[in-house]
Parts: sequence; structure tokens; C-alpha cells
Amino acid sequence: MSNPSDELTKQIVGLFAAVNRRYTQEAEAAAAAHELTPLQAKALLAAGDPVPTRHIADRLHAEPSNVTVIVDRLESRGLVERSPDPDDRRVKRVAASAAGRTVAADLRARMPFAAEPLARLTTPQRETLRELLQLILET
Repeated sequence: MSNPSDELTKQIVGLFAAVNRRYTQEAEAAAAAHELTPLQAKALLAAGDPVPTRHIADRLHAEPSNVTVIVDRLESRGLVERSPDPDDRRVKRVAASAAGRTVAADLRARMPFAAEPLARLTTPQRETLRELLQLILET
């Protein structure tokens, strides 16, 4: 005899996987339309305003040294520009160029689910979901 809670857990884990799969597929398709990798697209979206490379690394959950390669590729395509930080010249800031802003806008248009996967939830539902996910991660 099957334990009902085991079946429920399987269903919930399956739904997590489905949400992740939908998000990933949408992001990959949007990036591919511009011959970008998903990480390049995410980096471009993070560089809407001039930001330190560290900010992009945080958004990508990556090391800044790895992000440098991604930014190099975006810069070689004319999608981002680097500039020194006015407060600390050792820090490089990255910002989308005019062409990059156009591509970023198209990426957002192609990713309605990825941009707002919780759109159908009310604020109280989002707060409950956040609390439940935090609880899961604490165990």
C-alpha cells in the first residue's frame, strides 16, 4: 500500500521540476533567437544600468572571473560596454549598449513566464510560498 504523503511529495517535486523546465526552455529559446547562451542573456539583462561585474556575478550565481568571459563575449558583439567605476577605478562597470538594450527588450518579450513565473499568485500566496520554501531549505 502506498503512503499518500509519498505520492504528494512526488507530485510537488514533479511540479518544481516542471516550473524549472518551463523557465529554462523559455529562457533558452529567447537566448537562442539572438545566438546567445542562457548565461549571456541573463548577464545582458542584469546590465540594464551600469553595474559592477560583481553584481552580474551575483545575479548569475557565478564567480566574477567566470563572468568576465561572458561579458567579454557580449562586449565583442557590441551588446555591452565597460567603463571604470567613478568611485573606484579598479572596478569595472558594465552596461548594455543601445544594441544590447534592444536585444534585452526582445529577450524580456520572449520570456513572459520566466520574467514573472508567479504572476498568477496573489501577494499573500507569494508570501506563503516564500515561507514554505525557506522552511524547506532550513531542513
